[in-house]
Amino acid sequence: MVDVGAFIGQIFVVILLIVIAIFVVVVIFRSIRIIPQANAGVVERLGKYQRTLSPGLNILVPFIDRVRPLIDLREQVVSFPPQPVITEDNLVVSIDTVVYFQVTDARAATYEIANYLGAVEQLTTTTLRNVVGGLNLEEALTSRDEINSKLRVVLDEATGKWGIRVSRVELKAIDPPLSIQDSMEKQMRAERDRRAAILTAEGSKQSQILEAEGRRQAEILRAEGDKLASVLRAQGESEAIEMVFNAIHVGDADEKLLAYQYLQTLPKIADSPSSKLWIVPSELTQALQGIGEAFAGRAGNAAPSDATGASKPKRESTTRATADEAVAAARQAASEADSIATEARTAPTPGSDA
Repeated sequence: MVDVGAFIGQIFVVILLIVIAIFVVVVIFRSIRIIPQANAGVVERLGKYQRTLSPGLNILVPFIDRVRPLIDLREQVVSFPPQPVITEDNLVVSIDTVVYFQVTDARAATYEIANYLGAVEQLTTTTLRNVVGGLNLEEALTSRDEINSKLRVVLDEATGKWGIRVSRVELKAIDPPLSIQDSMEKQMRAERDRRAAILTAEGSKQSQILEAEGRRQAEILRAEGDKLASVLRAQGESEAIEMVFNAIHVGDADEKLLAYQYLQTLPKIADSPSSKLWIVPSELTQALQGIGEAFAGRAGNAAPSDATGASKPKRESTTRATADEAVAAARQAASEADSIATEARTAPTPGSDA
C-alpha cells in the first residue's frame, strides 16, 4: 500500500525543484544583457543612474538594475517639414531643412532633455528664422552655404550639453511665393534673351571683322601680285630692249636697215580694232626718202627724181588721217621699199663684170 504522505512529499519536492530551476533561469536571464554594436544602454540601479552599457556582454544585478531603451549612436538624418520664414524684404518663403546629428553621450541624451529629436527640430526652426530674417530673397537664394554654416554653429553649441553633435545642416528647398516665381522666371527669360542678343551681335561683329580682314588681305595680295607682275614685265621688256639694242650694235645696222624695219613695223601699229584715228608721223616720209636715196645709185634705170618725188612729203608737219588710209599708205610704202630692196639686190655693184 502506497504511503500518501510520502507521495505528497515527493510531489512537493519536485515542484520546489522546478520553481528553483525557473528562478535560477530568470536570475541568469536578468543578469546577462547583450548590447549590439553602435548602441548604448543606460543602467539605473534602484531608480538612479548607475552606468552606461557598452556594446557586447554585460552583467547586471538582477531585480536591482534596470536598462532603459537603447540609444542609437550612429549619425542620424532627420528631414523637417517646410517652415514659413519671412525675409528682410517682407517675403514669406517656405524652407525645408535636413539635419545630420549624432548622439555622443547617452547619459546626457537621456537625462538632460526629454525629447532631443523634437528639441533639435524646434531649435532648427527658430535659428533658421533668425538667420534668414536678416537676408533678402536674393541673398537667401544664393547664400545657402552661409546659412548652413550659421545653422550648424548655433545648433552645435545649443545641443552640446544634450550629448548631441550636429555635423551638417542643409537647406533642401527654398520656395518663394508663386508671384515671385513668375517674376523671377520673366527676369531670367529677359536676361537670357539679352545675353543671346549680345552673343548674336558679337558673332555678327566678328564675322564682319573677319570678312573685312579677308578682303583687305586679298586686296593686298592682289596688289602685291600686280606689282610683282608689272616689275617682272618691265624687267622682261627692259632685257628684251637691251638684247635688241645689243644685237643692233653687234650687227652694225645702218640707217637703211633701220628705216626698212620701221616701215615693216609701222602697219602693225594700226592693226588694232580700237584705232579709229591714226597720226602719220613725219618720220615716215623721212624713212622713205632715206631708202630712196640709199638705193638711187644701185637702181640702174630708176629715176632719182621719181624716188625722191614719191617719198618727199608735201609738208613737214604731222598730218591726221583715218586709220584705213594710214594703214594703206604704210603698206604701200612697205611694198615700194621691198621692191627697191629687191632691185638693189639684183643690180650689179660698180666695178664688177656686167
